[in-house]
Amino acid sequence: MNKMKIFSKNKNAIVALILVSALVVSFLGAFWLSTLPKTLLPSEIQEYQGEDLSRINDFRENSIKGPQYINKTTYTLNVTGLVDNPKVYSYDEVLDRQKYEKVVTLHCVEGWSVKILWEGILLKDLFNEVSVQPDTKVVILYAVDGYSTSFPIEYITDNNILLAYKMNGLEIPAERGFPFMLVSESQYGYKWIKWITVIELSNDVDYRGYWESRGYPNDASLR
Repeated sequence: MNKMKIFSKNKNAIVALILVSALVVSFLGAFWLSTLPKTLLPSEIQEYQGEDLSRINDFRENSIKGPQYINKTTYTLNVTGLVDNPKVYSYDEVLDRQKYEKVVTLHCVEGWSVKILWEGILLKDLFNEVSVQPDTKVVILYAVDGYSTSFPIEYITDNNILLAYKMNGLEIPAERGFPFMLVSESQYGYKWIKWITVIELSNDVDYRGYWESRGYPNDASLR
């Protein structure tokens, strides 16, 4: 009987020791975690080299089918048409080249505008990789929602037009065109195509995009 009591006491002591040890380990773990540096979310740039910038949320939603939500891991950009070496790029592959940034203002035909710091790659750098054929005259861009627009190829190459993935230092949100938006500087907003999935090099000078085929000028140069 005495042996049973001694065993019961020892058992209770062991259980208590285990519980105390677990509490100590839990406390020490929580303390250690509290000493680790905390990751802060990036903040939107509001001023750049002395220029005040618009906010990302200053854009107005006027896309033809509402915001499109594209999965970064499965996204592809197809560069095709009059090229010797057509390519299909993943998101990371598109960005695996020199980045550039500049402040450009988007002017909408509806009467509003936003000045944004854009970061992206030069579209002509992709063209160099696919070997554009000499008879190419037009660049046609297509979006996941069925939108499209086009430009003379010289507009793209001579003006260092950006394929942007960041705005004001932040990754372009889905509502603004993730993963890529064309920074069509000196052109009205309907030429700033978003959610781009296909870029076609063409000689079809009569091609008209979504709004252009509905009466908007193909040359949307700011007047």
